[in-house]
Amino acid sequence: MSRLGKLPVALTDNVEAQIKDKEIIVKGPKGELSTAFRTDKVKIEQTDEGLLVSIKDLADRELRAYWGLYRSLINNMVIGVTEGFEKKLEISGVGYRAAVSGQNLTLNMGYSHPVEFPIPEGITITVEGNVITVSGIDKQLVGETAAKIRKVRKPDVYKLKGIKYEGEIIIKKEGKTASKGE
Repeated sequence: MSRLGKLPVALTDNVEAQIKDKEIIVKGPKGELSTAFRTDKVKIEQTDEGLLVSIKDLADRELRAYWGLYRSLINNMVIGVTEGFEKKLEISGVGYRAAVSGQNLTLNMGYSHPVEFPIPEGITITVEGNVITVSGIDKQLVGETAAKIRKVRKPDVYKLKGIKYEGEIIIKKEGKTASKGE
């Protein structure tokens, strides 16, 4: 049995959930999220404790995987509409900088031109010094946007320059050394 799947997703007073045919909609103070689910795989019902996800056959491995997946997706939706999610990226390198201008994030990363990154709808990006903060209510979209920004200039393992996640540990490699002619 799925240890997470059998736990109900608790709904607070300011969160409201609706279950339609093949879709679940969660509304909260920060916004509204919806996702489609497979009715042939899982059953979602609203109880006094919150939203309960169940499956038809406990012996089927694929169904058990969907059980935990949908419970986690719904839980992330509830957290997103109440608290939101954020990822922080650090810029390191001489002359590397970022700025938000309108609906674009302008990144100067040592290329011959600045890189214009369009900010997706539902995402808020702020820049303070050398830290870029990506925030929003959809956990998947926040993580995907942060990964795309990091991809503009991945951290170099030889010089430790580039864009990295906050708290990410990059181990510096030793460069090539010239052989001494003896």
